[in-house]
Amino acid sequence: MVEESKGERTRQAILDAMYSLIIEQGYAATSMRQIAQRAGLALGGIYNHFPSKDDIFSNLILDRHPFFEILPVLNSVEADSIETYVRTAAQLMVEEMGQHPDFINLLLTEIVEFKGQHIPQVFNKIVPMVLPLGQRIANLSGTTRNIPPLVMMRAFMGMFFSYYITGVLLGPSMPPAMQTEQTLDHFVEIFLHGILVEKENGL
Repeated sequence: MVEESKGERTRQAILDAMYSLIIEQGYAATSMRQIAQRAGLALGGIYNHFPSKDDIFSNLILDRHPFFEILPVLNSVEADSIETYVRTAAQLMVEEMGQHPDFINLLLTEIVEFKGQHIPQVFNKIVPMVLPLGQRIANLSGTTRNIPPLVMMRAFMGMFFSYYITGVLLGPSMPPAMQTEQTLDHFVEIFLHGILVEKENGL
């Protein structure tokens, strides 16, 4: 195991400091002085690692985007069929998001403060992780439509991220029919089979 250098430990301390401050008070209210204090550095010392607050966030989003936590979880799922994989992976993804509610703060900061400018870089970093996962799923037993693996993974992530985020945003205000124990199962069914009932024999 390679031990981190002092410079890398300091860099991680700065990223940790900004992350916690964003969660507590938001990006706009966070200053370089506060980040330095939280990281245990003199203000001048922080500039040896990052030239600006924006630069710290750029490194933070590329280092700790939620998908970097979620994809290894999805890759850990053991299944012999696509249906089993989807059911298990959906449950684990939602559980992982639930353990890190601060993910939403990070994503909203990226969208509101930076207008999504880091998304292309995040995407380029994610694609090499998604491609083998999508191919692995395509090789499981079960017949799927002719959908590219990347599109299938995008649909999967979008479907179950929306399940989680609508639960966070709407919370207790949702009517009971929208938050039963079976709701996630319904989302899985929609992902796997759609919402239309196929007619048999033209009837």
